[in-house]
Amino acid sequence: MDITITASYLPQTDPDASLAFYRDVLGFEVRNDVGYEGLRWITVGPPSQPDTAIVLHPPAAAPGLTDEEREMLGQLIAKGSYFGVNLGTPDLDAAFARIEAAGVEIVQEPIDQPYGIRDAAIRDPAGNEIRLQERS
Repeated sequence: MDITITASYLPQTDPDASLAFYRDVLGFEVRNDVGYEGLRWITVGPPSQPDTAIVLHPPAAAPGLTDEEREMLGQLIAKGSYFGVNLGTPDLDAAFARIEAAGVEIVQEPIDQPYGIRDAAIRDPAGNEIRLQERS
């Protein structure tokens, strides 16, 4: 069986801020930018992985959500406890320095984890936690 990951989804609450973060700070390519009924879905991905993408989606676009559920969803996103993604880099310290210089919210500075990886954690403009891990 040959199954691959083509896309994963992260909620975004401000499409322009998310676009600037993923494109300008992380260096991802913009693969698609689609508006529909006042909402926007933006697909981004690393230039070195043309077949893998992150779709930044408006969380309130899910059909059938009540106002209370939308509010709860917004709170979970803002706390960074709703979605997240792990990204890899060959030089964590250099990548982290560039990201920190861009004024990104830092959750955890680079450290060696007891389970064998070196990583750091940041938040994107919506509050999603992003773990940046050093590839061996």
